[in-house]
Amino acid sequence: MPHISKIVITGGPCGGKSTALGKIEQHFAALGYYVMFINETATEMMKNGSFPWVGTVANFQTSLLMLQQSKEEIYFDWASRLNMEKILLVCDRGAMDGKAYMPKEEFYAMLSSLQLDENELRNNYGAVFHLVTAANGAEDFYQTTNNQTRTEGLEQAKELDDMLIAAWEGHPHFRIIDNSTGFEEKIERLIGEIEGFLGEPEPFEIERKFLIECPDTAMLESLPNCQKVDIIQTYLISPDPDSELRIRQRGYEGNYIYVKTEKRKISDIKRVEVERRLSKSEYLSLLMNADTALRQIRKTRYCLTHDRQYFEIDIYPFWDKQAILEIELTQESDKITFPDFIRVIREVTDDETYKNKSLAYDIPAEMGAK
Repeated sequence: MPHISKIVITGGPCGGKSTALGKIEQHFAALGYYVMFINETATEMMKNGSFPWVGTVANFQTSLLMLQQSKEEIYFDWASRLNMEKILLVCDRGAMDGKAYMPKEEFYAMLSSLQLDENELRNNYGAVFHLVTAANGAEDFYQTTNNQTRTEGLEQAKELDDMLIAAWEGHPHFRIIDNSTGFEEKIERLIGEIEGFLGEPEPFEIERKFLIECPDTAMLESLPNCQKVDIIQTYLISPDPDSELRIRQRGYEGNYIYVKTEKRKISDIKRVEVERRLSKSEYLSLLMNADTALRQIRKTRYCLTHDRQYFEIDIYPFWDKQAILEIELTQESDKITFPDFIRVIREVTDDETYKNKSLAYDIPAEMGAK
């Protein structure tokens, strides 16, 4: 059976998706991938005469989601039958995009009517890449003439962009590609992020970690751009002393995905990281290889965006005063803009004491362990 990687390319109006999709096909076909696309379902429906303003938005979004899921299932099934080693399945927008186009109550009512779970819906993709609208940071290039279904003005485009980002928050591999560079460089950054996810030529993450004062969790949960996730992390016995193996159960309110991760350190803030989704039975089987010298790590993660950067705040049950904030960067030199409510104590990126694996051995006394 071939290895199929399913990703989403999303973003606000005039973010560069159309150009990006063409570049993705050329670039990854040259790397030996069979590249398949699932066209944007909303545009497909509207071009064929199905409009959200004819009837109700809720009915339109319900039909859109049903069609989106059917297309993804059919394409994935067909791809699984191909005699190909590497297949890249690219979704032009994904199932969670609809959350940005309807009131929250209607969105959850729709999921309930279809017997769908938000966590499963969001995590049904290996990675999600958001291209920020030109209306935010590249205003001179914002236009509506190249898409007959696009009607948003600058402010509407910015608001929609923010809502689309919020819809995908909580995904374990969510990347935001902003307009801090020229357009060609923006697309190159996207290609580089996809390469990193796929492991071409070598997967790595650029991560910085900070010790912070424990934020008000009720305040975090009230934010529209914040998603709560529960994580259980178990370390496995590794045959390679330079390699770290772990498995994770990740989700919320009984709905989980399972992931196996292998990490190797390249520099203080750059690490090779390879992830693979697991079935529940595979996860339970791998628990038998748990390193019993290490405790299981349980934490609540709050995923949020600020100034087009994606932060993850980990709250641990054995700490009452501090927490850990992490951010993954595109470049090591990227400037970080923290939300106003974050109180940074110090950076601990290269401090082994605050690695999850170290915490599995021992809890630093200064952390206010209960």
